[in-house]
Amino acid sequence: MKITNSMKKIITLLTLAILSFGFTNLRGQDRDMQYFRPSDKTGLNVFETSKRDDTPFNGLKVRIGGSNTIQFQGITVENSGAVTPLELGSNFNLATSNFDIDAQLYDGLRMHLRTYLSSRHHPEPYVKDGYIQIDKLEFIDKGFAENLMQYITVKIGHMEVNYGDAHFRRSDNGQALYNPFVGNYIMDSFTTEVAGEFYFKKNNFLAMVGLTNGKLNQSTVKAAPGAPEYKPVFVGKLGYDTQVNPDLRFRLTGSVYTTGESGGNYLYTGDRAGGRYYNVLAEETSDFRTGRFNPGFSNEITAIMLNTFIKYQGLEFFGLYENSSGKAVSEASRRTFNHYGAELIYRIGEQEDFYLGGRYNAVSGELNGGTDIDISRINIGGGWFMTKNVLAKAEFVSQKYNGFANDSIFHDGKFSGFVLEAVVSF
Repeated sequence: MKITNSMKKIITLLTLAILSFGFTNLRGQDRDMQYFRPSDKTGLNVFETSKRDDTPFNGLKVRIGGSNTIQFQGITVENSGAVTPLELGSNFNLATSNFDIDAQLYDGLRMHLRTYLSSRHHPEPYVKDGYIQIDKLEFIDKGFAENLMQYITVKIGHMEVNYGDAHFRRSDNGQALYNPFVGNYIMDSFTTEVAGEFYFKKNNFLAMVGLTNGKLNQSTVKAAPGAPEYKPVFVGKLGYDTQVNPDLRFRLTGSVYTTGESGGNYLYTGDRAGGRYYNVLAEETSDFRTGRFNPGFSNEITAIMLNTFIKYQGLEFFGLYENSSGKAVSEASRRTFNHYGAELIYRIGEQEDFYLGGRYNAVSGELNGGTDIDISRINIGGGWFMTKNVLAKAEFVSQKYNGFANDSIFHDGKFSGFVLEAVVSF
C-alpha cells in the first residue's frame, strides 16, 4: 500500500505526536496486551498466540512499538559464468525500521498495524500489514459464547498468512529479534494477502483453516479475457505443541497453501523488505531479493510444509521440510521444488542471554525450461541479548549454487563471509 507525499506528511506529524505522548508516559505505560506476542526477548519461540486469559481488560489501550536493525557486511562473491556480478566490499547496509501500533479495542478484541519506515525495496514508508484478532465476543454481549470462544481465535485483515512455522522465526524488516541468524530461508515463503483465519486450540492441539483472495497488490480490475484469474487461496495448519515437563518442549505442525489458478502468486516473493545479504550475485543494486531463490511459481501452486521444534533446557532444534509445486502462467506443466532446513541453537546461562548455533538450508528442483538445480547454505553464529530489547548477532555464511546454465549469474556461483547485526525491538 503506497503512501503519497501528502499522506506521508500527515503520518509523520501523527507519528511524532504519538511518540511524544508515548515517551512522555512510557514509565507509567501498561504495555501488556491480551493474546499478544511480545516484541522483545519474551516473544522468542512464540508461534500462534495462546488462549491464556491472563491479562485483564481495563479499557481501550494503545501500544506504540518499533524495531530497528542494521548490519555490517563483509561478504565476497564469485562465479564462472558469462555474467559478472557486482564486486563487494565490507561496509554497512541500509538500516531498516518498523513502526507498530497495537490496540486493545475491547475485551478479547485486538488490532495490529505494522508500517515499514525504512526498507530495502521502498524509500518511502508503507503499510506492511494489519489485522483484527478476536478471542472473545464480549463486544456482542457479556459472556456471549464464552464456552466456545475459550478455544477459538479469528484473524481478519490484509495480513501475513500463517503458512508454516518458519515465518514466526524470520526477520521482518526491522524486527529481527526472533531470528537467531541474519538471513531468512533461501526459499522464503512469506506473503501478505487479504485473508481470514479461523483457529481451534485445545489441549495442546491446534487446527487452522484460512481463505485469502490470492492477491498481494489489491485491485478490483478484472483479468483480461483469456488471462488467469485470481482464485481464492486455501491455507490450513494442524499442530501439536506441548510443554512435556519444565525442561522439555515439543511442537510438530503441518501446513498447506494451495490455489487452483492465479494471475501472479507471491508466496515466495511477497516480502518487499528484501533479502538480508545485500547485493550478493547481483548485476544491479536494484535487485533487493539477493540471497534468496524464487522457483517461479505464479500459477496453480500447492505447497506443503512440515516443521518441528524441540527445546530441552538451553538446547533447541527447529526443522523444516517443504514440497512446493506449481508453474509460471506461461508454462504448460507443473514443476516441483523441495526445501530443507535445520537449526541447532544452544542458549547459555540461566536467563539464556547468550546463544551459539548453526543452520543448514537447501533447495533443489526443476527450473522453467527443465534444468535441475540445487542451492545450499550454511550459517554459523551466535548472539548476545544485552537487554531483553537489544540483541547483537554475528555469523559466518556460505552459500553455493549448482546446475545453473553458463548464461546465468548463478553458474558455479557462491558467496561467503561474515555479517554483524544489531537489533533493537520494543
